[in-house]
Amino acid sequence: MLSTYIDTMDDGVTLAKEAGSQDPAVGLRAVRALRELAERLEALQVANARERGWSWQEIAVCLGVSRQAVHKKHGGGRRILTKER
Repeated sequence: MLSTYIDTMDDGVTLAKEAGSQDPAVGLRAVRALRELAERLEALQVANARERGWSWQEIAVCLGVSRQAVHKKHGGGRRILTKER
């Protein structure tokens, strides 16, 4: 059974090959694992960009999405502003 955890670049290459398998069980598991890998890599690189001072707009352009979409996905929780009494 295919693991969804990627240890090496070779694992990524194997997953890419398995995603094209004629066996739907193998192909679909590989697609899921690649999707999970892509999500982790995106989060890592967005954090990397933000640490280097990139704006949400700059990140969005590179990802091909709107600024609002990338901020919603990676911006963390919103602060709730309350009035002091």
